[in-house]
Amino acid sequence: MANQEPTTQDTFIVPAKRIKDEAKDLPYFQTSEAYARIMSYILALNNAVLNRKVSDPIPESNAVTKIMALLETLDSWIELVPPKADPQRFGNLAFRDYIRMVEEKATAILEDLLPPNLHSAIQEITPYLTQGLGHGIRIDYESGHELSFVAWLACLEIIGFVRGPTDHPAVVLRVFVRYLELVRKLQKTYQLEPAGSHGVWGLDDYQFLPYLWGSAQLRDHPKMKPVSIMQTHYLEDFAPDYMYFRAIQSIHQTKRGPFHEHSPVLFEISGVPHWTKVNSGMIKMYKAEVLNKFPVVQHLLFGSLLPWRPADSPEDFAVPSSK
Repeated sequence: MANQEPTTQDTFIVPAKRIKDEAKDLPYFQTSEAYARIMSYILALNNAVLNRKVSDPIPESNAVTKIMALLETLDSWIELVPPKADPQRFGNLAFRDYIRMVEEKATAILEDLLPPNLHSAIQEITPYLTQGLGHGIRIDYESGHELSFVAWLACLEIIGFVRGPTDHPAVVLRVFVRYLELVRKLQKTYQLEPAGSHGVWGLDDYQFLPYLWGSAQLRDHPKMKPVSIMQTHYLEDFAPDYMYFRAIQSIHQTKRGPFHEHSPVLFEISGVPHWTKVNSGMIKMYKAEVLNKFPVVQHLLFGSLLPWRPADSPEDFAVPSSK
């Protein structure tokens, strides 16, 4: 795909939902430019972290540093909105106050993040960030919210703030890893419901991409195999460096009982002999279980950066260059 200039400043719009009819809109989404950009971005980030640990020295641009600071700010606001003490059956109502605070302050923190020449993009990228934290009304979180955050990161690259492919390793191993800890804290603090969960037959109640990108990290690991997740001491030793192990560790911290009973899909995957097959399987599963599931993508937003139109190059899912 030929290099493209970043989106010009006068084209930004407030993004909107377009997937409203499952029979008509979902198939169209699969062939859209938005789908092409999202999927190509996910694959580019997958390639960027092959055989890389979280602790590996990697370039961290000023953009990455500023995004990390933004995530720290979002984390610090949790202390300003403590959970309500009275018993609540489905999630803690204080989460609504937290999301309201984020929505009210989003413009200001994005003005701090972006240079002045990109401030006109704020109206378009803000909803992807706020929806990446969970649903304030339903008090829930699922893989669609994770997708929204990744869409936000993709938009930051399309407008030229984040530079691909130079920033790609840090986007996953710094930014996304920090995002995961933020949303895990939100899930625990406010007891967020796992929206759209398949119960025990889902991959994970909340996340998907730590398994996809996490298996890429482990692709050619000389010691750790997929079955290694069943060894508790390996989880403790390798969770800080590998998203896959950290995600399994998080499940153990929130669920009780035998692993094969509460997480049978992950248990079954642990029997796959090689990480390469796990990674390719996760990519296929992501397309099928996230991007092709109406309950998940019906909330995805479309605008000038993730356009609701036929893909420019269906056979080449390269994200537009930010050069």
